[in-house]
Amino acid sequence: MPLPKPARRTQHHHRVVNCVGFLRADGLWDIEGRMTDTKAYDVDNEERDGYVAGGEAFHDISLRLTIDQDFLVHGVESVIDAAPARMCAGIAGVFKQLEGTRIGPGWLRQTRELVGGVKGCTHLNELLQPLATTAIQTLWPVNNAADSSERRGGLINSCHTWAQNSEVVKRALPEFYTPDPPST
Repeated sequence: MPLPKPARRTQHHHRVVNCVGFLRADGLWDIEGRMTDTKAYDVDNEERDGYVAGGEAFHDISLRLTIDQDFLVHGVESVIDAAPARMCAGIAGVFKQLEGTRIGPGWLRQTRELVGGVKGCTHLNELLQPLATTAIQTLWPVNNAADSSERRGGLINSCHTWAQNSEVVKRALPEFYTPDPPST
């Protein structure tokens, strides 16, 4: 069901986030994300030849995580093709610090410690959440078919549907089911 008809309005901003998961020939996985921001009007900007034209990318940022089946990050590549300031592109390389980390519980907190705030780029950091989700969605069928229930148990209490006392858990992962509601 779509959203209800909105009030009359004029678009000012458009953000697109696109994430894709790939199985590589060497058995590793590439999880790629790209974020673009455009404005519907011209924006004054001295660092971009005086202005960024409406419809031109204000931000165009890409990030690739190369991971293994256990979500260990083997490689990170990032680029900033468009940004409001020239110096923005210079920070992309610091995201290599994520190599050796593992996507899972606490990973986003760890990434903030490594490349958050002035140590990194807000927009590249924003891409990390959908990239992590894309990694999980990409590997879910593979890991689910070939893996133990231990790993699948990582879903327990991650949302309403996967609550330890839900009908979905009772049916799909009965070894993790309990009628008791999760502690909050």
